[in-house]
Amino acid sequence: MPTRLDALTTWLHEVLHSAADNTSPSTDFQLAPASEDASFRRYFRVTGSAVASCFDGAGESLIVMDAPPDKEDSHPFVTISSLLADAGLNVPQVFAKDLAQGFLLLSDLGTQAYLDALNEHTVEPLYAAALDALFKMQRNASQHVAELPVYDETLLLNEMALFIDWYCQQHREWTFTDEQRGRLDRVFQQLCEAALAQPQVFVHRDYHSRNLMVTEGHNGGHGAPGILDFQDAVLGPVTYDLVSLLRDCYIDWPRSRVEQWALKYLYRAASAGLLPPATDVAYLRWFDWMGVQRHLKAAGIFARLHLRDNKSTYLADIPRTLAYVRDVSARYPELRDLHSLLDELA
Repeated sequence: MPTRLDALTTWLHEVLHSAADNTSPSTDFQLAPASEDASFRRYFRVTGSAVASCFDGAGESLIVMDAPPDKEDSHPFVTISSLLADAGLNVPQVFAKDLAQGFLLLSDLGTQAYLDALNEHTVEPLYAAALDALFKMQRNASQHVAELPVYDETLLLNEMALFIDWYCQQHREWTFTDEQRGRLDRVFQQLCEAALAQPQVFVHRDYHSRNLMVTEGHNGGHGAPGILDFQDAVLGPVTYDLVSLLRDCYIDWPRSRVEQWALKYLYRAASAGLLPPATDVAYLRWFDWMGVQRHLKAAGIFARLHLRDNKSTYLADIPRTLAYVRDVSARYPELRDLHSLLDELA
């Protein structure tokens, strides 16, 4: 029985042969794994003589996405790719698609993710470029979000439930008393209400160092980042992507530095009318509490990837992720019940 890789290879032969106008062989290409993904999607880099000059602006390599249609819906990727490109963002161009089979042929945004490039010498220019791109995304793409799902109360609470179900109960084998669960549910409701009180904009949902690719700008500097993994975008809180970037689950920076970056961005967003003027305390409360919601979700997802999908490398990122939650929850009396639970789990 043909495998998905066989079907993908056959489809690529057909696409490249057609793109070359039947003037050159379409059999001379190579596939190599391009990146890992926390979903069921796989990515391969396509190189070889069949790739060259097949598509304008494609360069010497392409990326092919394999997204099994019974597990992943590729329609949002295509739609949001177009929306972000129109907003001036650097995202993969879709050269060919077969949504029935779950195959997409994309432009290649390079091989170096932010995570591999970030250090004390590069963080300022790389984050400046990423924050510029985020500002452009929130300002331009937010005007065309009628088709996006809304980051509503149900979704926010369901995400935090992943922390309870997968991290606490299944991974840590923790049993809650009714009183503990009731207190935690009240904290989750407060976090949800704080998120919904923020101005709502285009939200990438995974705007972090593994989904941003390093590009070159003028005079050898860093250009606008290549942006990946945007298919789960929603209309949601203005600080969500900001906290995803600055309190990244995969790399961390001193709190004072993070807060300076966050406030500088939020002042800029306020000047552009994306959110109302407010005090630093109010801005940081939005930022901090949004991070708690996101990091609880992330810890639950990392545990689920380990237990359900046999992807255990993400376990190493849970301590950093929950350290953010412990730090923030220690500084807000309203979150003390969550902090007490994390102390016990630790």
